[in-house]
Amino acid sequence: MSLESKLANLSLGDETSVVEAIKADGVEKSGFASNISGLIAKCASKDDAEAIAALTTVKAVAEGASEAEAFNSQCLSAALQQASSKNGDVKKAAAAAALAICKNITPFTMKALLPAIFSQLPVEKRWEVRALALNCIAVFNEKAPKQLGNALPEIVPEVTACMWDTKKQVKEAATNAMKSACEVIGNKDIEHMTSKIITAVTKPKEVPEIMHEMAGVTFVQSVESPALAMVVPLLLRGLREKMTATKRQSAVIIENMSKLVDNPLDAAPFLPLLLPALEQNAESIADPEAREVTARAVAQLQRLKALADKQASVRGDVTKISSLFKAAFGADDSNANLKTVIDYASIAATTMMDLHYMEDMQWSKFISPMFKSYFDTAKVSEAVEKVRSEAETLLEIPDEDDDEDDAEELCNCQFTLAYGTKILLHNTKMKLKRGKRYGLLGGNDSGKTTLMRAIANNQVEGFPDVSQVRTVFVEADIQGEQSHLSCIDYVFADPKIQALGCTKEQVREVLATVGFVPDGKAKPDHAVSTLSGGWRMKLALARAMLQKADILLLDEPTNHLDVINVAWVKNYLNSLKEVTSIIVSHDSGLLNDCCTNILQIENLKLHTFKGNLDEFVKIKPQVRAYFNFTESKLKFKFPQPGPIEGVKSKGKALMKMANCTFTYPKNDKPTLYDISVQVSLSSRVACVGENGAGKSTMIKLLVGEIEPQVGDVWKHPNARIAYVAQHAFHHIENHLTKTPNEYIRWRYANQGEDKESLVKVTMQFTEEEEKLQKTPFEISFTDEETGKVT
Repeated sequence: MSLESKLANLSLGDETSVVEAIKADGVEKSGFASNISGLIAKCASKDDAEAIAALTTVKAVAEGASEAEAFNSQCLSAALQQASSKNGDVKKAAAAAALAICKNITPFTMKALLPAIFSQLPVEKRWEVRALALNCIAVFNEKAPKQLGNALPEIVPEVTACMWDTKKQVKEAATNAMKSACEVIGNKDIEHMTSKIITAVTKPKEVPEIMHEMAGVTFVQSVESPALAMVVPLLLRGLREKMTATKRQSAVIIENMSKLVDNPLDAAPFLPLLLPALEQNAESIADPEAREVTARAVAQLQRLKALADKQASVRGDVTKISSLFKAAFGADDSNANLKTVIDYASIAATTMMDLHYMEDMQWSKFISPMFKSYFDTAKVSEAVEKVRSEAETLLEIPDEDDDEDDAEELCNCQFTLAYGTKILLHNTKMKLKRGKRYGLLGGNDSGKTTLMRAIANNQVEGFPDVSQVRTVFVEADIQGEQSHLSCIDYVFADPKIQALGCTKEQVREVLATVGFVPDGKAKPDHAVSTLSGGWRMKLALARAMLQKADILLLDEPTNHLDVINVAWVKNYLNSLKEVTSIIVSHDSGLLNDCCTNILQIENLKLHTFKGNLDEFVKIKPQVRAYFNFTESKLKFKFPQPGPIEGVKSKGKALMKMANCTFTYPKNDKPTLYDISVQVSLSSRVACVGENGAGKSTMIKLLVGEIEPQVGDVWKHPNARIAYVAQHAFHHIENHLTKTPNEYIRWRYANQGEDKESLVKVTMQFTEEEEKLQKTPFEISFTDEETGKVT
C-alpha cells in the first residue's frame, strides 16, 4: 500500500510504516510532503479514533523522520487545538504530538513554530490549549537554548500577558515558560535577579523595591537581546511608577545597560517601547536631578536608534535568504513542496546568522539534510555553500574609519578596559598605524590616561607584545625617591634604558639635543628636583627618544611649557615619520598642528576619525566642550578666614621678601638674584616667565619651602598660607597608600593645623638653633619693694 493510501485510511499502528516509508524514499518521493494537508485535517478531526491515529503518526514522524520536519511541523496548530478535546486519550495524544514536534526539530528552526504557538495564546482560546502552547515554549530551553534566547524579544510579551490569566493552570504554565526563558538569557550580571523580574510581572507593588535592587547592579557583560527582552518589561513598569525615585532608577539602569549594547540591532525592537516613556518622563518629572538623569538615558537610546537605523539589518530577513536559496538551486514557486522546504530552511539560516553560526560544517549539518529529497548531494553542498558565503557578506559591517593608505599596521585589537569596578571601555576596537599622530579625546574620568598606562604596561588584550611594538609613556612627574639623582643618572636608572644597553655618554648626547647643556638653564649633572615643570617634560621626552619607541604615549606634553618649548614639542612630534603618537592634551593648538587622526572615548567605545581637531569639530561640534570652560555643578567654597589681628588695611603687607638671592645646590649661577616681592590681602598676582626663569622657586621662597642664601623673607604670624605645588607628588609622595579622605584627615588632624607646614625648610632647626635651645640661660628678677634678687 502506498503512503498516500495509508495516510488516507490512517489507523493506530500505521505510524511505524509511515516513518519507514519516509526514511526509505524521502519526504517527496514517499508522498508525505504532498499529503500533509490530509494529515493535518485528520489531526483536527472530530472522530476520536482518527484524531488519535493522526496525532500518534505525527509524534512518530517527529521522533523518527527528521527529514520530514518542514511538513510535519505544520501539524502543530491542529495538535494544540485538540488539547481542548473532551476525550482524554485525544488530549494525551495531542500533548504528546505537540511536545514531540517541539523537542525534535532542528534547533535553528524553532522560530518556525512560534506563529502556530502564539496563535493559540489569546484569551479567547480554551485554557487547555493555551496551557499546552505555553508548555511547548518551556521545552525549548532544553533542545534549543541559544535559539530560545534569540527569540525572547518575540516570546516574552506573549508569555507575560498569560502570567496575568485568571485560570490557575494557564498562569502556572506561563510562569514555568518564563522561568525556562530566564535560564537562557546568558547575562551573569542579572542572572541572580531573574526570579525577582518574574515576580515583578505579577506583583506590581514590588516593582519599586526590585528596581532599587537592580539599580545597584554593576553591568559589565555585553548586553544582548535576550537580557533586554527580560528586563524591558520591568523597566517599563518602573518608568510608569508614580514615585520619582523609581522612575529615576529605571532611567539609570537603561543608561548603564545601553552603554554595553555592542550590536544596536539587539536594542532596536525595544526602542519604540522605552523611548516614548523616557521622553515623557524627561519632560514631566518635577525633580531637576532626576529629569537630567532621564535626559541622559534618552540621549543614549537616541544614539542606539541612530546606529540601528544606519546598520542594514538582515536579522530575521527570511525573504532575502529565501531568494538566495531559490537562485542557488534554480528553483521557482512552481513546486509548492520545494518552496515549503526553502522557506523552512531560510528560517533556520537567518537564525544561524543571528547567532553567528557561519562555519561551512555547521550549515552542512543543519541546512543540507532538508534538501536531500529534491537534489543530489553535490548540488545541495554547492548551493548551501553559495548561500552561506553570500549570507556571510550580508553580516559584514565595513569599518568607517578604514584608512586607504598603506601605512604599516602596528595594532588592530578589540578589548575591554576597567578601573576597579568602573567600566571605561567595553568591547571596543583600536587600530593604530605607523607614523600617525592620534589625539585622544574624552570627558573627564572617561579613561584617557588609564588607557595609555594600560598600553604602556602591556595590559590591553590583543595589543602587540613589547618585543614586537615598543611603547613609551611620557610623563613629567618624578618619583620622590629619584628626585636627588642628576638628570643623567635619572634617565640612566630607568630599567628600560639599561635593558637597551645605553651608556651614560649616549644619555648625555641625547639630553644635549633637547637643551641639557652645562652652560644652559638646565644642566645635565644637576638634580632633577631643581628642574622646572617645562624642563621636566623635556627630560621625559629625551628618555623616550633613547628608548627608540614605536608608539609614544604623551599625557599633556605641553603642560607648564612656555611658547618656545611648545613650538619645540610640535616640531619634534611632526618630525617623527616612523613613530606613532597618542596625545592627550587640552591644548587645541597642539591637536590641530600635530594630529593626523582623532580617537574619541564616548559611550564606552573608542571612535576613530581622520583629520585634526578642527576637522573633527566640523563633524561633531559638541566636542568643543572638552576645550571650553563651563560652569560645573561641583563648586569649591573657601570659608571666609576672618580678620587678621593687627591688619587693618587690605594694602598692608602679609608676606614679603627683600633682596633675596637663591642658588640651587651644585649650581654656579643663582636662579633668583636680588628679588623683592610684597603680598597683601588685596593682591591678585600672576607670575609669568619662560621655563626655568625661577617662577616656582620664587613662590617656594615666599611660602618658606626653601630659604634664600641672601635676603630676608617675612610673613605675618597670624596669616595662614596654602601652597598648591605644580607637581602633585610634592604633597602626596609619602601618602600613596592613603585614600584622599585619610590624607586630608592626617594632614589637618591637629585642630586644623597643617602638618605639612612643619616640614618646610624654614621650619626645620639648624645645628646652631638646636645648640641654642640646649644652652641654659639665667634670668634674674629684682623685687622692687625688698630689693631681693631671685
